Amino acid sequence: MNKTAALFVLISLLAPGTGSAKEFKPALPGYSYHFPADHGSHDDYQVEWWYFTGHLTDKKGSQTGFELTFFRTGVQNDSIRGNPSKWRVENIYSAHFAISDEMEKTFWFQEKISREALGKAGAEKSHFHAWIDHWYGNEKQGVFYLGAEEGAGENKKKIELKLIPEKPLVIHGQMGVSPKDEKEINRSHYYSFTRLKTSGTLVLNGKELEVEGISWMDHEFGSSPLLPSQTGWDWFSIQLDNRTELMFYQIRNKDGSAPFSFGTLIDENGKTETLHSKDFSIRAKGRWRSPGGGSYPMGWELTLPREHLTLLLTPAIENQELNVFGGKMRYWEGSVSVSEKSSTLSGAGYVELTGYQTGFDSLFSQKGQ
Repeated sequence: MNKTAALFVLISLLAPGTGSAKEFKPALPGYSYHFPADHGSHDDYQVEWWYFTGHLTDKKGSQTGFELTFFRTGVQNDSIRGNPSKWRVENIYSAHFAISDEMEKTFWFQEKISREALGKAGAEKSHFHAWIDHWYGNEKQGVFYLGAEEGAGENKKKIELKLIPEKPLVIHGQMGVSPKDEKEINRSHYYSFTRLKTSGTLVLNGKELEVEGISWMDHEFGSSPLLPSQTGWDWFSIQLDNRTELMFYQIRNKDGSAPFSFGTLIDENGKTETLHSKDFSIRAKGRWRSPGGGSYPMGWELTLPREHLTLLLTPAIENQELNVFGGKMRYWEGSVSVSEKSSTLSGAGYVELTGYQTGFDSLFSQKGQ
């Protein structure tokens, strides 16, 4: 799923000016993946992200959620791309680092934005290695490594993590594309590692902790934003204790309806099943109003009739809202606990909610598009 509307804020900031516009590839059916190259950057597509979330437990049993995501946005204006200066801009990079302290019920996040000039940020094309300043993610011989650090003393936040896939990667959708609307006008190339055994160190509240846990990785790239009638999405990743995983999303229209939804169910052996709108339903159980004024659904009941499964999703913390780009974009991205309504089955997940405070239309209109 598109990982945040921040990417499209960048697109609007880098819209064509007096120069000609670079043509970016659309995501088309029939795409054939080749790894490790497809873990790397795809500069022929305008937007791309590498997204990691997970749930970590220290030796005392305290639980912490984390997010570390790297975004790349290609510049449209050829007059800017052709600038011979060392500061020329071909891609803009941003990254989000967030910590959900589930014991203290506190949420913290930080963002970074940088051009690729002078090596300040970048992403390799031959394999996964993305960085911005001293935040990084890379892959070596099938193992992922993440690192990010901010602050000092009591305010220091840091992760140094090793992530080992326990299942094969999952390619979402059919024929190499993931749809964003019923007519498949907008699509992306999208795959995930849905269960990554995770270990390493976490620095929180000035204390360095040895942690273990399970993480999730998404990599998605394409060149299409949402339709003019659409305003945002609700995206969910779920990891159950029986080694089953679930990814699903619903795209919302400006009138409040959500006619399009899509997902993938992954069984304990890694076998996948594509889910369509008729295969599942999602119902919000409450609302939460953020300090910035946005009203988000909060707490969900997910039903999969064919699987005889009803899951209850409960946020670890209500306020897991990220306020980025100087307040121009707010979205909710947070850790949730998962329980099955009629059994002892449980798990954990992450939820992303966009367009509840600032929709794509208002972002683009600010730039005269």
